Amino acid sequence: MKKRFTSVVSTLILASLSFNVVQAHAKSDNFSAEQLSHVIEIKKQALESDLAWDLVESLTTEVGPRMPGTPGDEAGVAWAVAKFKTMGFDKVWTEPATFPKWIRYSESASVVSPAPQALHITALGNSISTPKEGLEAQVIEFENLAELENAADNAAKGKIVFINYHMDRDRDGNGYGPAVKARSRGAVVAAQKGAVGYVMRSVSTATHRFAHTGGSHYKEGVTKIVSSAISNADADQLHRLVALGKPVTININVQAKSMGEGTSYNVIGEFTGSEFPKEHVLIGGHLDSWDLGTGALDDGAGIAITMAAAKFATLKGQPKRSIRVVLFAAEEFGLWGAKAYAKANEKTLSNIVAAAESDFGADKIWAFESNVHASSLPLVKEIAAMLKPLNVEYIANNAARNGPDLIPLRPFKVPAFALSQDGTDYFDYHHTADDTLDKVDPIKLRHNVASYAIFAYMAANAKTRIIGK
Repeated sequence: MKKRFTSVVSTLILASLSFNVVQAHAKSDNFSAEQLSHVIEIKKQALESDLAWDLVESLTTEVGPRMPGTPGDEAGVAWAVAKFKTMGFDKVWTEPATFPKWIRYSESASVVSPAPQALHITALGNSISTPKEGLEAQVIEFENLAELENAADNAAKGKIVFINYHMDRDRDGNGYGPAVKARSRGAVVAAQKGAVGYVMRSVSTATHRFAHTGGSHYKEGVTKIVSSAISNADADQLHRLVALGKPVTININVQAKSMGEGTSYNVIGEFTGSEFPKEHVLIGGHLDSWDLGTGALDDGAGIAITMAAAKFATLKGQPKRSIRVVLFAAEEFGLWGAKAYAKANEKTLSNIVAAAESDFGADKIWAFESNVHASSLPLVKEIAAMLKPLNVEYIANNAARNGPDLIPLRPFKVPAFALSQDGTDYFDYHHTADDTLDKVDPIKLRHNVASYAIFAYMAANAKTRIIGK
């Protein structure tokens, strides 16, 4: 059942926002009193609406998983085009993006000796297949990728390398970077040490028995070996078996295939600006997902948040500058949609006045960061002041982490922003079969929409445009 804000909480929030309008108008060089009152109404409407919930519910139910190159991905593109049009966006279009297509067929694993038992495993993206009967070999354990890299040549000859690195939990997700190195490069380093297979502890903070997938890579000139991950519970069990001092043999059976070049589409919806239509605020997320769950948190919530936010940001009429929502393709396979977008729109990227991506689940936003020219800081701080009543704190003007799909835009000095969600439990579900709609809290989703709506409205309607650095 969908949750509702209590009248007391709503009253307190709106009272705080009203006070903030008076304070902001007293020193605002960028917004009129009427515009600041519009901020209050936009937030009120967003905090009371389930538009984003309805979108993510529709996507995950009517489409489901959206792995690039699958029928689900194709259905997701059609869904997005239809939703943009239904929501009244002025312009809706698609742009192609090609990517290396990879398909997962089946996967299983088990301990053969000394204590036969099943292991919960998943192939990592781009992995080759094992023989049909699977790959059976003795396990050699390493604590982390660095230990494997520093091991003697042929240290893993004829064995299956097992990296048992524990990812740290934090609300800003800072443990992901160190952990994901083993997912990306582990199979290559293992093969260089003579291994015949590779398995790692999931890049996850979960205690549930779900394996975490994600992209992995091979290196030209290095033998390709199967690349896989087991759930954290199974990693603990495998570690205990190795610690007994007896040889541990496992069987990994992965059937997957690389299928050449695939094509998907970035889906773009825009509300056109009245005074400066070429200048635009860019928000969005990625439309694709992995195939294990339904991609509710990664990144169904993100596209729902930004689609809904754009709608609410235009609640009081046509914005001065355009508000564009980009739903990027094939992010999970390596930012292919983002790279295609940057290439296709290179000549007009200078028209972006603010850019932010929602791709970190659906928990409440707690921080606001910018990466803009010093001359734009007064305007940024006015936006921050309007976000503060929602307990969103302005952190700093530095290299804002504005989402993976916006990385290809960085060389063009696009004004970048991060509306940082609390990711304390995000990696319990990320890239697993447990990434499903029940993990999305409708109330927290509203908070995200309100935050993005105020950001988009103010960036689009300010007297002066924001400049990057």
